[in-house]
Amino acid sequence: MRGTALAAAAMAGALVLAGCAKDSGAGNNSNNNAGSGDQSASCVTAPKPPAAAAASTSSAQSTEKVDGSKLKVALAFDVGGRGDASFNDSAAAGTDKAKAELGVTTVTESTAAATEDEAAKSQRLDQLATQGFSPIIAVGFAYAKAVGAIAPKYPNTQFAIVDDDSVKAPNVTSLVFAEEQGSFLAGVAAAYKSKKCHVGFVGGVNTPLIQKFEAGFLQGVKAASSKAKIEDEYLTPAGDFSGFQDPAKGNVKAAAQIAKGADVIYHAAGASGKGVFEAAKSNNAMAIGVDSDQYNQKTVEASKDVIITSMLKRVDVAVFDYLRALAKGDLTSLPKRFDLKVDGIGYATSGGKVDDIKDVLDGYKAQIVSGAITVSDKPQK
Repeated sequence: MRGTALAAAAMAGALVLAGCAKDSGAGNNSNNNAGSGDQSASCVTAPKPPAAAAASTSSAQSTEKVDGSKLKVALAFDVGGRGDASFNDSAAAGTDKAKAELGVTTVTESTAAATEDEAAKSQRLDQLATQGFSPIIAVGFAYAKAVGAIAPKYPNTQFAIVDDDSVKAPNVTSLVFAEEQGSFLAGVAAAYKSKKCHVGFVGGVNTPLIQKFEAGFLQGVKAASSKAKIEDEYLTPAGDFSGFQDPAKGNVKAAAQIAKGADVIYHAAGASGKGVFEAAKSNNAMAIGVDSDQYNQKTVEASKDVIITSMLKRVDVAVFDYLRALAKGDLTSLPKRFDLKVDGIGYATSGGKVDDIKDVLDGYKAQIVSGAITVSDKPQK
């Protein structure tokens, strides 16, 4: 997601909007008919979506002062931890905001190793509970079995788990997202910004969760263009979580996609995304970030100029809202799923590289929120 600055503005005038939107056409690696030449003028085949209605002025959050000073917060990070410029950093931002706005003073952090087993995760959570931390926020679906095993042992300790809703216990709160919705917008942006009508997706680990990112991206590309070619690959298979922490492998995979003709790469690969950005920078391509606004992430700053947008998965919002609700004593106020409607999902505009298509993205967003477009959470290849 880093690289030489690209003339995004010059592309805007070249887009021709004609034909009808289609949900068929692009697929894994070679399911489309687009060639390898510069086809930005003909890539977008769908009509421009209707303009979005003016945003509501009402705030999702009350201005009521909430005191969170009694909370002893523990963050059990997934692989990569704070500094991954992605998923974990977003969770950390939520607790940072809780310190500033809720008066939370006690926060501890612990990070999973790429190769650790279930026993290590359970031991981490057990130790945090024994030390009196509550709530304990498990950042990532990889903690599901551990939370399921440890939470019942400590009924007076509050647990939350990000990206999993399989643990059914009265002291466990699930923080889950509609990743496919934000990824749909990333797919639209990729189709509009591609000069070659050829884009790519790099997933970290082939799991049902990351398939939601893949599914939304594929559908978004196809909604905007019936002819865009899509490269679609993962770094590691299910069970091998090193795919979230291997920038070198991300670089190689993205570079290979670019060599095939892709000029916009969207990654859902955690810390491995750093390598995707580096490949884009080295090969005169563009990239789309994930989870956090990666254009503003210090750890990927060297490649920021190639990051045209990021799919925002607002783990920070979910974590902060959870801590606020817990401090207030009302967890029922939390949404069942953080989606576009509650701004739990979105897209970044830092760098100004999608300013010229913001009306398009907001139009598609409005259609998703209204139900006119239903985004699948399973890849349709």
